[in-house]
Amino acid sequence: MYDNGTILIGKSGEEKVCIYPKMANRHGLIAGATGTGKTITLKVLAESFSECGVPVFFADVKGDLAAVCNAGEADDNVQRKIEELGLKEEGFSFRSFPAVFWDVYAEYGLPLRTTISEMGPLLLGRIMHLNDTQTDVLKIVFKIADDENLLLIDTKDLRAMLQYVAEHAAEYSMQYGNMAKQSIAAITRSLVSLEAEGGEQFFGEPALDIKDWICTDCNGKGMIQVLDCRRLIQNPTMYATFLLWMLSELFETLPEAGDLEKPRMIFFFDEAHLLFDHAPNALKTKIEQVVKLIRSKGVGIYFVTQKPSDIPDGVLSQLGNKIQHALRAYTPAEQKAVKAAAQSYRANPDFDTYDTMLELGIGEALVSVLDEQGIPTVVKRCNMLPPQSRIGALDDGQRQREIQNSPLYVRYAEAVDRDSAYEFLTRQAKQEAEDKQKAADEAAAIKERQKEEAAAEKQRQKEEAAAEKQRQKEEAAAQRAAAAKNKSAKKVVNNAARSAAGTVGRELGNQLGKSIGGSFGKKLGGNVGASLGRGLLSTFLK
Repeated sequence: MYDNGTILIGKSGEEKVCIYPKMANRHGLIAGATGTGKTITLKVLAESFSECGVPVFFADVKGDLAAVCNAGEADDNVQRKIEELGLKEEGFSFRSFPAVFWDVYAEYGLPLRTTISEMGPLLLGRIMHLNDTQTDVLKIVFKIADDENLLLIDTKDLRAMLQYVAEHAAEYSMQYGNMAKQSIAAITRSLVSLEAEGGEQFFGEPALDIKDWICTDCNGKGMIQVLDCRRLIQNPTMYATFLLWMLSELFETLPEAGDLEKPRMIFFFDEAHLLFDHAPNALKTKIEQVVKLIRSKGVGIYFVTQKPSDIPDGVLSQLGNKIQHALRAYTPAEQKAVKAAAQSYRANPDFDTYDTMLELGIGEALVSVLDEQGIPTVVKRCNMLPPQSRIGALDDGQRQREIQNSPLYVRYAEAVDRDSAYEFLTRQAKQEAEDKQKAADEAAAIKERQKEEAAAEKQRQKEEAAAEKQRQKEEAAAQRAAAAKNKSAKKVVNNAARSAAGTVGRELGNQLGKSIGGSFGKKLGGNVGASLGRGLLSTFLK
């Protein structure tokens, strides 16, 4: 309840207990066992900040905070609380508050999305339960994507990038270091698991612009952003990492503001222990750094959890406004935790903090806030205020009307899948496949042409060899015919020559024998002359 420039949260007897808006960005803690009133206190604070013009974000883990958009009703418990605290005289009235509903799964609110690049490898590695080595490989994949101007928007972009890096790991090893295919395969498996848990819906565009949350309605009330987490809380790691991402976005987006009269925004982190459970030291260091530095951006963070010990000491020491509902201590370990919580407050001489912490009733709390000089006040036992809006769940029909009537509905309702790493790498792979097929086709065509040319050359050589063989055969036949003709002619000539030579020789021999005398001489001379004539002719002819 906003009361004369202060945020009234309860009364200690007749004394008002208030948070000063200019000290609200010093962060805070709302702690207490289950059923002691933490959720109501969260709602009262959210309403009060909204009433004084401060935008608010809170996670609705059980679905019982969404009715903040409806005015409250005076049931017996609420009416009794109003009378006990004398709130009518303080101007208390039931009223509604402007709210926008969000849901990662787009079931009970506007779809709340971010991109893979905005989430970053460190937070994404935590969501995917990667070990240190796998997270380092993921960082390299992000670096390669940045260097090659490839947008990582949704999960299919990251999956395509992982596949691309795996296929070209040898090429990147000299510049970025070795990336084992086993690590890339493990990251891919975790990514598939994340998609099955809703990551496929969470990562995409239009991504949330955190500046859309820092606004007021037409009456000057801070808008309350309600994230329905009934399904998201079933994946505690994703829930915690998502809220941490929002804190990081606020830190990186908002400029330095110093000390303002009231915060730019208040952020309630319900089930805060999930933020630190199983978180690596590097992530815890980042959380502590954000908590320390985001105050100067004008943002207040309020952690809501069961025990103060759920929060690391480095973060707990930064929380100036503390509201402690009842704690239960049945074991020595629990008693030790309650003592530690009691010792974190400035002691009040009117009561024992430890004993009082154990005996607080529903709707009661021990409260210590920062005064106007930033000094923690002495712890006080307070009766906390009831909410001004309605307690309970919101009707689904009204929820849908509120969602569709939101001025942000047009901007965020429909998903947009613009050109990014997946589309680029798909086109590149398709082009490479086409180029490879074209090269293969050209090689096959060249090979076929060479084969045809070789076959034609072989046929030509075969035909030439056959023609040469035929020519040689014909020449040989011609030569044999010519030789036979020459031989026949020579024989005729030889026979004629021999006959003539024999006739001539015989005539000469006859003449010679006649000279010798007698018929014997004549006969002998004729035979000798004929033989001699034929021999001489043969010698000549040769």
